[in-house]
Amino acid sequence: MPIKRTDHMKYLPQMEVLESTMLDDVLSYHSAFNDADFTEKDVRAALQKTHLQPRDFMALLSTAALPFLEEMAQKAHAVTRRHFGNSISIFTPIYFANYCENLCIYCGFNSHNKIKRARLSDEELHRECQNIANEGFEEVLMLTGESPHLSDVKYIGNAVKIARQYFRQVGLEIYPVNTNDYKYLHECGVDYVTVFQETYNSDKYETLHLAGNKRIFPYRFYAQERAILGGMRGVGFAALLGLDDYQKDALATGIHAWLMQKKYPYAEISLSCPRLRPIINNDKINPKDVDERKLTQILCAYRLFLPFASIVVSSRENAHYRNNIVKIMATKLSAGVCVGIGGHLEKNHKEVGDEQFEISDNRSFEEIYTTIKKLGLQPVTSEYIYV
Repeated sequence: MPIKRTDHMKYLPQMEVLESTMLDDVLSYHSAFNDADFTEKDVRAALQKTHLQPRDFMALLSTAALPFLEEMAQKAHAVTRRHFGNSISIFTPIYFANYCENLCIYCGFNSHNKIKRARLSDEELHRECQNIANEGFEEVLMLTGESPHLSDVKYIGNAVKIARQYFRQVGLEIYPVNTNDYKYLHECGVDYVTVFQETYNSDKYETLHLAGNKRIFPYRFYAQERAILGGMRGVGFAALLGLDDYQKDALATGIHAWLMQKKYPYAEISLSCPRLRPIINNDKINPKDVDERKLTQILCAYRLFLPFASIVVSSRENAHYRNNIVKIMATKLSAGVCVGIGGHLEKNHKEVGDEQFEISDNRSFEEIYTTIKKLGLQPVTSEYIYV
């Protein structure tokens, strides 16, 4: 039976609409980028500046900047230490439901993929949180598949309330919701919200997201702004590199974060740089044209363009790469990661629900903590103390 295609740029009736031109602004930068426009002279000029403008950011993302990667890394390192010192935050994700109503062709949770589905009960959430806390974690990022029916906002809010009994900081990565829902989740204990736009190419986005609420491109784009309006302290941005032109997607991610920082200067901004990973029933999904050298270039450009933003490098990347990148500009690492549902319920990490994708770095909290110290950096388990 053919899937009925809805207009991916048209809001559904239940979706809140914000009066803003930010989407148009970001897409204009996305479409205007032409790699061939930038030369060695543009890159050198950008590297001489303390405060970069969008065109400088473009130059650092261009192919012309690759020969300057060492210089970019040295400057990114200096900027990072100036604003963040030697502190490296450690967190772990909690995947507590993998039901999903979307059909995204690159995701292991998509509704047409035949996987084992699960949703943690209150008792399981307590056990999961207790076991994670026992390892030494004080910050978690809670994630679900995108199913407003089987993992509704009340269920998610209740899960957050349970997590707050064990952790100082709780982040959330779920389906986008309206401002009043973000307000409720913040009242439940959520500190920050992360949303991956996946790709900022709206035409390509349409071909990747065939059904479900996630198909609506502008509603996803404005999720971070609704989260801030709902009271969240921080918001995270990312494109899934490998889905489309990586330079344009990295550019749009940075511009999106930059515009939000200008509009809401009190908000904490973070950037992730995930690359595609193989998924269950489709091991051919891998990053296209984004090798580690290019990934490092993107991360350096992010740091120089957004010097105050936190940069997260997840366990999608291997241990060797993360050990090196944390010495340059990354400020946050995940550890002890299980991307299946209930991966911390038992000591053998046997999940009750299947994973979203494969990870590359499965080191424990203790291993990551020890490595960070050996690198001459300071591992931090929580940046906030509530009194």
